[in-house]
Amino acid sequence: MHIRNRNARSLWGALRGVLPFMRTIKLILEYDGTNYVGWQIQPNGLSIQQVVEEALATMLKGPVRIHSSGRTDAGVHARGMVAAFTTDKGLPLRAFSDGLNALLPPDIAVRDAREAADGFNPRFDAIGKHYRYTIHRGGRRSPLDRLYAWHVRGALDLTAMGEAARHLVGERDFASFRTTGCAARTTVRRIDAVDLEEEGGLLHIDVRGSGFLRNMVRIMVGTLVDVGQGRRSAEDVALLFEQPGVHAAGPTAPPQGLCLMEVCY
Repeated sequence: MHIRNRNARSLWGALRGVLPFMRTIKLILEYDGTNYVGWQIQPNGLSIQQVVEEALATMLKGPVRIHSSGRTDAGVHARGMVAAFTTDKGLPLRAFSDGLNALLPPDIAVRDAREAADGFNPRFDAIGKHYRYTIHRGGRRSPLDRLYAWHVRGALDLTAMGEAARHLVGERDFASFRTTGCAARTTVRRIDAVDLEEEGGLLHIDVRGSGFLRNMVRIMVGTLVDVGQGRRSAEDVALLFEQPGVHAAGPTAPPQGLCLMEVCY
């Protein structure tokens, strides 16, 4: 049945008083991934997503589905994971930060909560991510760093690692830098920067790019460590892109050294 525009507007105006107004809430989450199976809900253990959704369900008195900017594996940490959900509750934004933090365990926290535009998608709206991988150098292990850094014994040639890192920058086919089970439709990714920074006995490797394959950053780090320990040359890294997926990259660095620092929009 055809409805005149004036009548349609009147009907919509009446319905707005009845239908709930849905809000999109964007969260920036920080967490220690040590005790979790990763971000995504899984049948084999407790995930970050499950804990956050359960806290939201307690606050909002009903089930909530939260969508993130991506997934982190078991043991991987985050300072800037972005997630979003919709709700018809008129709670102030502070409830989704301070209030939600009161319901979350000590190893998960909301750093910021704000209104997002209708239809905001944390994953598909993202234009870039910043990951940091931390290596603890030296002959002796560090009990305080063990959950947040990879202990690599012996000296590392940082000059050679820096030369190898330059081969990782640009738009490339990173087929050699993904793990088994990666279901990405294309293996081409753009890496904007790979920077090495020393901080006492720690070495930070900061990787910024448009997107990443499964375990891609950890394999990049394992490859750079191979170079630093003299097991391959910086030029060998360039060869990995000549026949992507044919030549093997370095090992996958352990998860505890990896942290999602920021997602850019």
